[in-house]
Amino acid sequence: MASEFKKKMFWRAVVAEFLAMSLFIFISIGSALGYNFPVVGNETATATQDNVKVSLAFGIAIATMAQSVGHISGAHLNPAVTLGLLLSCQISLLKAFMYIVAQCLGAVVATAILSGVTSSLPNNSLGLNALADGINSGQGLGIEIIATFQLVLCVLATTDRRRNDISGSAPLAIGLSVALGHLLAIDYTGCGINPARSLGSALVARNFTNHWIFWVGPMLGGASAALIYDFILAPRSSDLTDRMKVWTSGQVEEYDLDGDDINTRVEMKPK
Repeated sequence: MASEFKKKMFWRAVVAEFLAMSLFIFISIGSALGYNFPVVGNETATATQDNVKVSLAFGIAIATMAQSVGHISGAHLNPAVTLGLLLSCQISLLKAFMYIVAQCLGAVVATAILSGVTSSLPNNSLGLNALADGINSGQGLGIEIIATFQLVLCVLATTDRRRNDISGSAPLAIGLSVALGHLLAIDYTGCGINPARSLGSALVARNFTNHWIFWVGPMLGGASAALIYDFILAPRSSDLTDRMKVWTSGQVEEYDLDGDDINTRVEMKPK
């Protein structure tokens, strides 16, 4: 871990996660706060949210950030994705920890800035995730697990270096997966599927009601996707002991130069 800690690319990747996460949160949650106020008769009716607009904003924002910094950090932008790649033995424990810290900090900073920008909006929840009426904690947890499962499965499949059949864009596919998760989950939980994104809103809004769901659900979904993909759907031929060495030293090919060539990163590019 000490050798990885000293690499310039390691710290560039951590900074990229923070910056990309900040932009992603500001743009995506900002779109969710831009409610329409339809006029019924001569009076303004209750604010309504366009779920398709919000879902596309989240998905396109992820695709854009993945295309922008994927070659630097892999553009995880989600602790559940980072956990999935860790269990898939594609990143080290140190990198996973630092990525999650950077993602959470980016989400909190972006939400705090957005709070100032949108301070005049009525009933401003800052994109706080919450269970819909009639949805209990178990049901909400199930929704978060399933929505995150399909996202992490998509990430693992589209960035699998063993594949040579991918001709499209991996960032776009992952962005569409994020949009799909939101189309499913917005009406039930507000759609977390990203613990850092949920933490930012909860911390700035100072409301942690049922917040555990938006950590446990995505993390379980991400872990399940990694284990099922790696051991059932597309088992890896490498020895498990060798794969687990990545947890302490990282992937050698990512740092085989001197840390100055950003083209050594390929996690978000199909092979």
